Amino acid sequence: MSRRDKLALIDYLEHIQRAISRIQRYSADIDHAAFLVNEEKQDAVIRNLEIIGEAAGNIQRHFPDFATQYPDFPLKNAYGTRNALTHGYFKVDLDAFWNTIVRDLPLLKIQVAEVLQSLGHSGESPAP
Repeated sequence: MSRRDKLALIDYLEHIQRAISRIQRYSADIDHAAFLVNEEKQDAVIRNLEIIGEAAGNIQRHFPDFATQYPDFPLKNAYGTRNALTHGYFKVDLDAFWNTIVRDLPLLKIQVAEVLQSLGHSGESPAP
């Protein structure tokens, strides 16, 4: 992989990492019931899930060997979620997204950190 490609991949992975951190920060002070009635939290989470999915889609398009090298990394699921959110408008399953927050994102955060480490990158860059 060229240096330029490596930097692009790191950038996409950092987008995922920052979006996960934001979602975790936005949801840290609420429970499931509060999430279901708080439209601002929902919008913030949904926006960052879209970012995760878009970055995953870019990785799939620009780095087709990534899925082979990291078969447990959920690129297709993340991009599928992004599509459902982007094209579903106000028809989203908030219960499913809450489960994603509490069950899937902590694992994805670990996976991203491991891939970044394997690329020789230390971790999350400061948020803009």
